[in-house]
Amino acid sequence: MILESVENGPLIWPTIEENGVIRTKKYTELSVAEKIQADYDMKATNIILQGLPADIYSLCKLYDAFDKFTHIKEESLHKYYLRFTQLINDMNIYNMKMEQFQVNTKFLNSLPPEWSKFVTDVKLVKDLHTTNFDQLHAYLEQHELHANEVRLLRERNQDPLAFVANQQMTPPHFNTYQFSYNNPQRQQQFSPS
Repeated sequence: MILESVENGPLIWPTIEENGVIRTKKYTELSVAEKIQADYDMKATNIILQGLPADIYSLCKLYDAFDKFTHIKEESLHKYYLRFTQLINDMNIYNMKMEQFQVNTKFLNSLPPEWSKFVTDVKLVKDLHTTNFDQLHAYLEQHELHANEVRLLRERNQDPLAFVANQQMTPPHFNTYQFSYNNPQRQQQFSPS
């Protein structure tokens, strides 16, 4: 079964729809046959990885780390930049060649949504083929205060209905007018005799 796993590729995990959302099944939700195949896939992967030289294995891990690199919630731009710099330095140690455009695009596209306006500005102003991510960081750092304000606004207004309700609250003078308009006793007080 290990050889079959290598020849045919790993199990494509089935999905399930739950509350209108499609997600991958958990291991405990797999059928008996699927669990067996998943176990043998794991064994095949481990055998292959154990047979790789350490530097090749490290390269695979670095490519994977680069591919999966993303911003951590509430992380400052500086800490994000330091983590990214460390990753790029590790890649340089192993002579991993990445196009400047790829590195810059990854740096910009992995930022959270509050940075989208500034990322767009950078993409319009800077040439991502010649600029390096250190320069991108320096440019973006000038706008961190504004990006944090956008994040706070989004967090406060996560519930769109609550936001609309807060924006459409009726002014007090309008309520008083409605009360007197709908109340016959009030109308008599204000009606000319």
